[in-house]
Amino acid sequence: MSITAKKMILPETPPLEREMIALRIANMLQDGSYVNLGIGIPTLVSNWIEGRDIILQSEIGMLKTGPLAEGELIDQDRINASCQYVCELPGTSYFNIETSFAMIRGGRMDVAVLGALQVSATGDLAGWNNPARGLGNVGNIGGSMDLAVGARKLIIAMEHVTTGGEAKIVEKCTYPLTARACVDVIVTNYALIEVTPKGLVLKETIPGVTAEDIQNMTAAPLIIAEDLHEMEL
Repeated sequence: MSITAKKMILPETPPLEREMIALRIANMLQDGSYVNLGIGIPTLVSNWIEGRDIILQSEIGMLKTGPLAEGELIDQDRINASCQYVCELPGTSYFNIETSFAMIRGGRMDVAVLGALQVSATGDLAGWNNPARGLGNVGNIGGSMDLAVGARKLIIAMEHVTTGGEAKIVEKCTYPLTARACVDVIVTNYALIEVTPKGLVLKETIPGVTAEDIQNMTAAPLIIAEDLHEMEL
């Protein structure tokens, strides 16, 4: 059995909820940034930037998207990458998908926030095909390849291990790659890790979890930051 298939040792401390992963990432975003949110946990970031000068782009052709919409605010023509309904904000603009991807491929996105199946020690991203599903080369690449290489900064939002307890942060990806050496920061339900030329640097842990706990859940060596501290939300 490969190291990526081993079940990791999880701490007794409960992990963060998905919404809290999104909140930590929202706190990383700088005002004035143009940001694209991918499928899954990343879409929840939109609920934590009210009142901020952060411009969200939906790759389907919407700029300045608001938080997730409910009730009377739902409009079936306004959706994010996860096909969830989103609110319109003052100044929202609409355009075709060719223009949307021209923005992405042209390097106009300051930050992309994506989910992942695996991230390697060198920042490789695998996020479109899970061989464990037994579907061969079938998967959904969406716009993730373009975002991974087109955005100035790539933040990964994901659970630290799979539902089966297997590592998602690995020394080398075993799943088909989305892009190589593209990831800058990984935020999980247990930790914040930076990808650097020297390796993966553990910067933050959730309260009640130690650096040793994080290493026990990670199938790649971690460098412990000198200023390692508890994650603040």
